[in-house]
Amino acid sequence: MKFSTATIPVVLTFLILLGTANTTAAQEKPKPSPTPTPKPMTVETPTMPAANPADVATMDSIIAAVYDVISGPAGKKRDWDRMRSLFLPGARLIPTGARPNGAYGSRVVTVDEYIERSSGFFEKEGFYEREAARITEQFGQIAHAFSTYESRHAPEDAKPFQRGINSIQLMNDGKRWWIVTIFWQGEDEKTALPEKYLKH
Repeated sequence: MKFSTATIPVVLTFLILLGTANTTAAQEKPKPSPTPTPKPMTVETPTMPAANPADVATMDSIIAAVYDVISGPAGKKRDWDRMRSLFLPGARLIPTGARPNGAYGSRVVTVDEYIERSSGFFEKEGFYEREAARITEQFGQIAHAFSTYESRHAPEDAKPFQRGINSIQLMNDGKRWWIVTIFWQGEDEKTALPEKYLKH
């Protein structure tokens, strides 16, 4: 391509402007901002009601407390803060039983969900549950109790209306015992309690 003499100044001017524009663009290119330092994650532990030290001092005392706190006559409001104080934050209660189709299933609930579901029943029915026998295994700070329960509508009832096994997992943090899980199944026609779970 040929350029006339008159064209050269125009071309030079264009090249100068182009170079200036590129230089300006390069100068105006935003600098990368420093990567913000991520804040450490914090997990908030729910505030738990303070436990009665006598309730949580031993495995015997905490298991006795959980049976005692759910027991009472019809219409008596249970001490739900005492109930909450026995359980580790995040603890679960897991009832297991037969479904209408004959299969067995479990439902996992939190302590508060258990309280919500049970309150209506306790307003209408007397309910007393006691431990009839227990087999315990422990290693270090963890323990497992196979606790045989008997449920009655009144303490003087000769025969329980329900028996079963509370499989209770516990943990000791060096200061007290906590209930981690209660996983239970009631006795029925298909599943009778073996003799070994009826003896202390």
